[in-house]
Amino acid sequence: MDLSFGFEDVPVLFERSSAEATFPQFQYSPDNIQGPGCAVEPSEVTLPGCSCPFWSCSSESCSCLQTHGKAYSETGKLVNLGSSDSDYSSPVFECNVLCGCSDACCNRVVQRGLRLRLEVFSAGTKGWGVRTLEAIPRGTFVCEYAGEVIGFQEARRRQLAQKSVDSNYIIAVREHTSCGSIAETFVDPAAVGNVGRFLNHSCQPNLLMQPVRVHSLVPRLALFAGRDISVEEELTFDYSGGYNNPPPGHERSSSGDAALLVSGTDSFQRKECHCGAKDCVKFLPLDLSVLS
Repeated sequence: MDLSFGFEDVPVLFERSSAEATFPQFQYSPDNIQGPGCAVEPSEVTLPGCSCPFWSCSSESCSCLQTHGKAYSETGKLVNLGSSDSDYSSPVFECNVLCGCSDACCNRVVQRGLRLRLEVFSAGTKGWGVRTLEAIPRGTFVCEYAGEVIGFQEARRRQLAQKSVDSNYIIAVREHTSCGSIAETFVDPAAVGNVGRFLNHSCQPNLLMQPVRVHSLVPRLALFAGRDISVEEELTFDYSGGYNNPPPGHERSSSGDAALLVSGTDSFQRKECHCGAKDCVKFLPLDLSVLS
């Protein structure tokens, strides 16, 4: 069974089980869509393109790479994975439809969509999860966390309407710019989303999230392999946006932080984490900023 219904170039498989009756109902979309409070259509082309006449761009001649830097290797792997949580992650801008290079350009990765064989499966106490059916090298783009891009007030309204027992998928990404301002993006894949909505949290994740801009200033929340990942290994990311998981009280200084809004309005008790990591902090990340 292909959960993407053909919207992805590679089928998203589903392991049939006795829990199939509880499988959530949602509309599959491989890309972000505009939701309430989002002023810009995510697919609208608002960024300039390069005039490179070659099939693939180079830093010597490409205005995109000269302006934003080189994010990918020649084999399409994310270059700046960061060695620790204190490292700043450089912003990623891909070539877009206005660029003169080909679709095979090394600066076009996330926009090509899903290229790996993934499977959604029943993950016990964690609910549903995603595992890979093939080995994934470090730095490889895995999938997006796609859904409705909504505004702050809509994210707040949806959060307040939830009960503590309800599943919540809204992720808040805050990017700290060089001029000191903070750009916020809220993505909710509950009703409209892709395979990323099934990814579980882990205190020792194998994926890291990187905002990537392609055609628009609205970022795509791309997930990359932070290390080599084995066949049939569950894919996870840190809902708080970290990767190497700093100790309690440590302030991360990355240029992009993410947080999944996990609490309901009738109780702000922390939800238990079932990731099973050796250094598990026992509770899922909790972000109350949208409710303030």
